[in-house]
Amino acid sequence: MVLTPLPDSRTEPDGSAVIRVLGYNIRSMRDDCAALARVISACAPDLVLIQEAPRFFRWRKRAAWLAARTDLVVLGGGATAAGPLLLCSLRATVERTEDVLLPLTPGLHRRGFATSVVRIAGTRIGLLSFHLSLQSDERLAQAEMLLDRLDAMGVEHAIVAGDLNDVPTGAAFRRLAGRLQDCWAVRPCGDEHTFTPDEPRRRIDAVFATSGIEVLGCGVPAGLPGVTDADLRAATDHLPVLAALRVPATRP
Repeated sequence: MVLTPLPDSRTEPDGSAVIRVLGYNIRSMRDDCAALARVISACAPDLVLIQEAPRFFRWRKRAAWLAARTDLVVLGGGATAAGPLLLCSLRATVERTEDVLLPLTPGLHRRGFATSVVRIAGTRIGLLSFHLSLQSDERLAQAEMLLDRLDAMGVEHAIVAGDLNDVPTGAAFRRLAGRLQDCWAVRPCGDEHTFTPDEPRRRIDAVFATSGIEVLGCGVPAGLPGVTDADLRAATDHLPVLAALRVPATRP
């Protein structure tokens, strides 16, 4: 089945921007990196909010390789954010970036946020990539920290994407969806479930947006021209989430 195409990136006459945003857990690029690059490229994203980017030996070189293979640039994150990574097209102008490490719970993985503020056309957009804990109490606490961090960024419009390790009925997922637009729920376009690629039965990855952003469509891009089932299965152990959004021009 061929997916109904999402709108292409463009700048509207009023300075607002239609952008494509991809959220993707890439499992430290331990799988088929060529397939991963093909999937990302076919989605034609302006912004890519990654989880589980390489964090150890030569991690910067591997992030740079992925950016180069997909005609993107590294915006921020990686090992310095404990895994979340931001990539962007040359359409974006970077205002600032900040990597945030969250409190470490003994015996659990370190978590963090990769954050940035960018300008595209006449817009100003906050970005935050995240990967929440496997442990329910810590996961909910991290969701609260995420919302606090978003408030502290000082932007009117923001996009958040990540691996929640939680389903839509879970406490952390519901907490984020209570404050932000869950883009797939607002305007589904494509499949819902992101885990696992071979038998997707759970939606644990999502793209969220603040209320002033218009959601034009969001979902797993299976069937998008250039995105093959074989590449989706080979690239990593999650399916990506692609959203098309219209961001209003920043008010003077």
